[in-house]
Amino acid sequence: MNSMKLSFCIGLKELKGSGYGVAFIFSSLMNDSGLYKEGLNSEGQYLLELKNRLHDEFNYLENWKSTDQTPCSWIGVNCTSGYEPVVWSLDLNSMNLSGTLSPSIGSLIHLTYLDLAYNEFTGKIPKEIGNFPRLKRLYLNNNQFSGQIPADLGKLSSLESLNICNNGISGALPEDLGNLSSLVEFVAYTNNLTGPLPRSFGNLKNLRIFRAGQNAISGSIPAEISGCQSLQMLGLAQNDIGGSLPKEIGMLGSLTDLILWDNQLTGFIPKELGNCTNLETLALYGNSLVGPIPKELESLKFLKKLYLYRNELNGTIPREIGNLSLATEIDFSENYLTGEIPTEFCKIMGLRLLYLFQNQLTGVIPNELSSLRNLTKLDLSINYLSGPIPFGFQYLTEMVQLQLFDNSLSGGIPQGLGLYSPLWVVDFSDNHLTGRIPPHLCRHSNLILLSLGSNELYGNIPTGVINCKTLVQLRLVGNRLAGSFPSGLCKLVNLSAIELDQNKFSGPIPTRDRKLPKVAKASYCKQLLCICNMLTGRIPPEIVHCKMLQRLDLSHNSFVDSLPNELGTLLQLELLKLSENKFSGYIPASLGNLSHLTELQMGGNLFSGEIPLELGYLSSLQIAMNLSYNNLSGSIPQELGNLNLLEFLLLNNNHLSGEIPSTFENLSSLLGCNFSYNDLTGPLPSVTVFQNMAVSSFSGNKGLCGGPLGKCGGNPSSESFQPVGDMATARGRIITIVAAVVGGVSLILIMIILYFIRRPTKMVVSSQDNEISSPDSNVYFPPKEGFTLQDLVEATNNFQDTYVIGSGAYGTVYKAVMHSGKTIADSWGLFMLKMQHMAASM
Repeated sequence: MNSMKLSFCIGLKELKGSGYGVAFIFSSLMNDSGLYKEGLNSEGQYLLELKNRLHDEFNYLENWKSTDQTPCSWIGVNCTSGYEPVVWSLDLNSMNLSGTLSPSIGSLIHLTYLDLAYNEFTGKIPKEIGNFPRLKRLYLNNNQFSGQIPADLGKLSSLESLNICNNGISGALPEDLGNLSSLVEFVAYTNNLTGPLPRSFGNLKNLRIFRAGQNAISGSIPAEISGCQSLQMLGLAQNDIGGSLPKEIGMLGSLTDLILWDNQLTGFIPKELGNCTNLETLALYGNSLVGPIPKELESLKFLKKLYLYRNELNGTIPREIGNLSLATEIDFSENYLTGEIPTEFCKIMGLRLLYLFQNQLTGVIPNELSSLRNLTKLDLSINYLSGPIPFGFQYLTEMVQLQLFDNSLSGGIPQGLGLYSPLWVVDFSDNHLTGRIPPHLCRHSNLILLSLGSNELYGNIPTGVINCKTLVQLRLVGNRLAGSFPSGLCKLVNLSAIELDQNKFSGPIPTRDRKLPKVAKASYCKQLLCICNMLTGRIPPEIVHCKMLQRLDLSHNSFVDSLPNELGTLLQLELLKLSENKFSGYIPASLGNLSHLTELQMGGNLFSGEIPLELGYLSSLQIAMNLSYNNLSGSIPQELGNLNLLEFLLLNNNHLSGEIPSTFENLSSLLGCNFSYNDLTGPLPSVTVFQNMAVSSFSGNKGLCGGPLGKCGGNPSSESFQPVGDMATARGRIITIVAAVVGGVSLILIMIILYFIRRPTKMVVSSQDNEISSPDSNVYFPPKEGFTLQDLVEATNNFQDTYVIGSGAYGTVYKAVMHSGKTIADSWGLFMLKMQHMAASM
């Protein structure tokens, strides 16, 4: 202030007699209280320049005013105390600020703390950010910064924590970062970083946390990393890192978390990892690691989570794994492991998750696993296991997920299964199991998926399963189950798929007349498959209330009577199979409303009348339209020529008449067709597929010609038109025979010979099957940690239509946001294939 007064007095002397009013000078230098004031100091001016480049939507920086002497009272600004305060901290976290970061920020040389996280800053990080000799914490994460990391950051010799994650930062990590001798934490995951890891990182003796997952970092892990003697977490998941794991990692005695999943690592798992005795999480899955699992891992006494799945590991599972007494989750699935399941797993009493599926394991499931009282999720599927399901599994009180499918297991399913366990997924399909379905599987009302298909189970479906309100999928295909149709399933409002085909159910499906209870509530059912049973009666009209139904397959039964017109209101249907029944009456024109339908199978019934022209509106029809072996009459609708995605069209063995419509020239995707044994006439459409089709596809008609049938223009006298070449041969034979008998053969004999020569040729019935089958991908791959089938059901509100974003080869595609915030988009089939857990760290 004294210097201010001195300069002020000097200024007055200079202004005497100059014409400037002294009163004006006084008014500009005095505040409202009549006291002299200073202008905003330089640090305040730097901050105002920073503000001028920003958009402050919610006016958080409203009190940043140029009329203040210092910025020390401003929002987000903290100053030192004393005679001449300076800015030591700037915290603008989560203020919804946007714009670019001004280089002027580099002039705040006294900063020790700078937090700009959770905003919408764009542009490059200015190199002036390296001008803070005292800066200890720098948080730029969760913005939209781009460009490269400035090498000047390497000048921040006091920096302890640097977080730049969740931006769009690109380029390689600069070697200069190795100069940050005080650095304790470096977090840079979810950016666009490329290039190799700097070897200079080995200089960071104080570094404890290094996380740079979900980038495109390449190269190999440098051996120099062994210099990071304080390192506790190394997170480099979801990058392009290749090469072998350096054995020098074994020198990191403080390491607790090694997270390297989803890279391109090759070679062996180094046995030196056993020296990292403080490891708690080892996640190496999703690489190309080979060789055996090192037995030296037994030294990791504090290890809790061991994830080695989805590699190319071979050899047997080392029995020493049983010494990991604190492990809670072990996943060796999707490798090439052989041999038996070690009984030593039973020593890991806290084990909650054990996944060994999709290997080449043999032998029996050890009974000793029944002693793992904390076991929650067990998946041994897709192996070569034999023998029985351990009896003790029924007493595992924490078990929620039990999957043993695709093995060679035999014997019965423990009948107490579910009595003590809150099961939500049970899948024993594709084995050789016998006996009955356990009655208590849904005792705790948690069961979501029950899949027991392709076994030798017999008896009825237990009441406890039929009344299981939580069921989403029920797959019992290919057993010897019997009894009447389990009508109680129609009450299950969460059920989206029912597969009861290839069993021995019999009798009619109950209808409203038989007091079928509240079928209308089954509105979310997406799949009803009752193929190859002995079901009779009419289709219950209540089925039309299942508005979300996507697959309806009732083929190979004995259903009768006409189809309900309301089938055309099931607008989500993608597959409709009604073949090989005794349906009669007209085909409902309302089926033309099924705009999502990709396959229509109605062959082998007693349908009559004309083919509805509305079937030509099925724009998504791709796999097949099969109307063969019915009593259909009339002409083929020209509207069927609109089905330009259709691959197979079967109209054979009906009473259709007229010509094949010329619009069929538009069927560019057609791979096969069959028009045989109708009353069709006229030329074949002039498209390649018809010209190259086998004659048998058109046989049994009166007047078809063209293409393989020969030129048009004659009046064929036979029921099955003979090709021109064949007729010429026949006439030649007549002449030869007549010449041979000239000179004595009686007229009667000649007439007999001519009769047999001109007799219509017997045509061979087409071997084309009257039902084109499409492969169904029903293989269920179990979920891993991170998100579960239950999470998926909740995230899509039981697969509601509002979550549909399209359709694909595996059915309708859904988009869902999981509890973790991760967005996934897939069809139901691929959901089941891809529910794999994500490690918490990157």
